[in-house]
Amino acid sequence: MRKAIHRSFLPVAAAAAFAFFGGNSAQSQTAPFIAKAEQAYMIDAETGTVLLSQNENQSFPPASLAKLMTVEVVLDALSKGQVTPETPYPVSEYAWRTGGAPSRTSTMFAALKSSVSINDLLTGIIVQNANDGCIIIAEGMAGSDPAFAKRMTVRAGELGMNRSTFANSTGLPDPGNQTSARDMVRLAQHLHDTYPDRYGLFVKPDFEWNRIFQRNKNSLLGNGIDGLGLGFAEGSGFAAVVSAEREGRRVYLALAGIVDDKTRQEEARRVVDWGLTAFEKRHLFARDEAVGSVSVYGGDVSHIDLSPKEDVSVLVPVNNPERISGRIVYRWPLNAPLDVGANVATLKVFSGERLLREVPLYTKAAVGKGTLTQNAAGALKELLLFWL
Repeated sequence: MRKAIHRSFLPVAAAAAFAFFGGNSAQSQTAPFIAKAEQAYMIDAETGTVLLSQNENQSFPPASLAKLMTVEVVLDALSKGQVTPETPYPVSEYAWRTGGAPSRTSTMFAALKSSVSINDLLTGIIVQNANDGCIIIAEGMAGSDPAFAKRMTVRAGELGMNRSTFANSTGLPDPGNQTSARDMVRLAQHLHDTYPDRYGLFVKPDFEWNRIFQRNKNSLLGNGIDGLGLGFAEGSGFAAVVSAEREGRRVYLALAGIVDDKTRQEEARRVVDWGLTAFEKRHLFARDEAVGSVSVYGGDVSHIDLSPKEDVSVLVPVNNPERISGRIVYRWPLNAPLDVGANVATLKVFSGERLLREVPLYTKAAVGKGTLTQNAAGALKELLLFWL
């Protein structure tokens, strides 16, 4: 039988650092920061620290935020050489009527029966929030909008967006369009980090197509905000996915379930300002530094040290640092043999009760098979641990 073993730790090497921000008394703590949104999630780009989490796994309709997934599928295809920026796609009557001029929705005004290159379609989608651009690409790449939406859902799963499904490329109303704030933040970071050569399109100020000039539809741009998109769904409210950078620090934010556009504008900027100014970095462990040890069953040693493959830092509130603690989580029993560098556990870092980040941990040495005597002693020890 297997069960998860959770080990709290306070290693000697990090004891001083942990004690340094040991937390204020309950009387001196300030009230927690709360966004005016039903769902909210924000992380620090460098450390991965979770700065804000409110119903981050709760589903909501993405509306036009679905276009970010459409963009990712196209950029992925471009990066793999499946299409080129110059690949032309025809404007069908369905695309024209559903997402073009007759639709009275956001459009790039692609002319019926014309052809538009992927490069211009991408620009229209990102800058003008163009529904016709999405459908033209969907039909060109997959044969139909529903077929492309299936591809979007599969790709979302590959990116770890496990709460996201898509029924169309535009985000136009359909119960099959669902996502979460956590998934949208994951997508935002992926777009920024994976496609730096195309990311600048999100802050492109304007785009003219079919002799019609339109400014960028993302009204949040500026003062460090350089992406990514806005959405509105009837019955669910206003949403935003934001990427912002100031003085070398970047945050990713998703908000949803906001009552009106004015509140969305104010709240997105307020949350970003807070995320970029209210925290300071604390170093916890160096790359390859031993974080702790876990027991091994059937090995030539009874315990193995674990370490991260990257420096581990977190952000803590400047004015209200709570006690930072860690927990090594792994699947019990951990059986020998083990190779050096095997990923066998996760370090979970908490501020008070709030999970800040998770870091993979790896074995610092190899573990061989033990002798019969070692195995018998190990079996007895693991049996006792199981019943504790």
